[in-house]
Amino acid sequence: MKVNQFPDRTIEIDNEEYLYFGGTAYLGLSTHPDFQKLLIKNILKWGTAYGSSRSANIQLSAYEDGERFLADFIKADAALTVSSGMLAGKLVIEILIPETDLFFHFPDTHAAIKVPNSLPVFIGEKLNPRLLDNRTEKITILTDSVPSFYVQPINLTILNSIPSHKEITLVIDESHSLGILGTNGCGIYSTINLPIIKRKIMVSSLGKAFGLTGGVIASDSEFINQIATHDTFVSSAGMNAAFVQTMADATVIYLQQHKKLKDNLNYINTRLITNKAVLFDPEYPLIYPKVEGINEIFTANKIIVTNFKYPTDTKDLNRIVITANHKKEDLDTIIHLLNQNQF
Repeated sequence: MKVNQFPDRTIEIDNEEYLYFGGTAYLGLSTHPDFQKLLIKNILKWGTAYGSSRSANIQLSAYEDGERFLADFIKADAALTVSSGMLAGKLVIEILIPETDLFFHFPDTHAAIKVPNSLPVFIGEKLNPRLLDNRTEKITILTDSVPSFYVQPINLTILNSIPSHKEITLVIDESHSLGILGTNGCGIYSTINLPIIKRKIMVSSLGKAFGLTGGVIASDSEFINQIATHDTFVSSAGMNAAFVQTMADATVIYLQQHKKLKDNLNYINTRLITNKAVLFDPEYPLIYPKVEGINEIFTANKIIVTNFKYPTDTKDLNRIVITANHKKEDLDTIIHLLNQNQF
C-alpha cells in the first residue's frame, strides 16, 4: 500500500485514517516539531549535503560535535559517523576480514554485518565445538543487540565458556536498541564487559530511533582511528553534516522522547494480559503477536502494523511498533484487540 505522507501515529490509506503501529521511528522524532526546527536550522547553516571526503583539507565542526555527542551517549571511547547503518557494518567487516582467522555469528544476524563462510555460534543449543578447540587464533563474533522476533537483548554470557587462547572481537549491531535500551537509551554497548572479549565494536543505523539518515561506529579510539584512515572511509562522502550537528543539538529532545516511550511501555505493561501468544517486554517497543489471522483483525479495526516476509523466517512477520508519539487512546485500542484475540 502506498501513502503520500510520512506515517506517524496515524496513516491515511484510500482517504481513510488508520492507527499506525509500524515503522522504526521509536522516539517519534521524524515528525517532532522542535526536532524538525533544529534540523531546518542546521540545513540553513550546513546545506542539504556535503559531498567532500572527511579527510579533505576543509573540516566541518559539525562532525566533531555530533561524534563527540555519540561517543559520550553510547559510553564509548570514540565514535565515527557514516552515511548509513549498512555502510557502518560493511566498513567494519571490511577492516576485520584481514585481521580475523575465523568469523562466528549468532542466529538472525543482520545483513550489514554478515560475512561469507562465517560459522554459527551454536550448533543445536550448544556452543560450536570449533569455538572450544585448542587452536590459538583471532576470532570475530557477530550479533544483533536484539535479534528479530525477540524482545530482549542478546545474552552474551555464553561467550565466557570460550577458552582464553581465543582472541575475541565482538561486533554488535544496535540499530534496534540505540535510543531505546539502557540508561536514557544509550544502548547495551557499555554493559558488555565480559573479560573474554578483547575488543568490542558497535555499529548502528541512526535512521531509526534517532530519526536521521546515517550510521555510527563506536569502539576504542585505536579502532576508530583505523576506520578514519581506511580507504573506503576516506573515499566516501560523510553523513549529512546538518544531520550530524542536529544530533548534538537535540540531546534534550532525545531524553524527553525516551521518557515518553518508557511511559507508553509501562502503560501497556499494566494493561496487557500476559500470554505466550503475545511476545512483549516492558523495556522494548516491539510486540510480536503469534495469533492466527491477527493482521486481518487489525486491518478490520483500522490498524496497520508492520507486515512483510522476513528473510530468515518462513512466515510473515507481524510486528507492532510502539513509539513515543502514541497516545493512551491508541494504546488502549491495540491492547483491547490483543487481549481479546490471544486465547
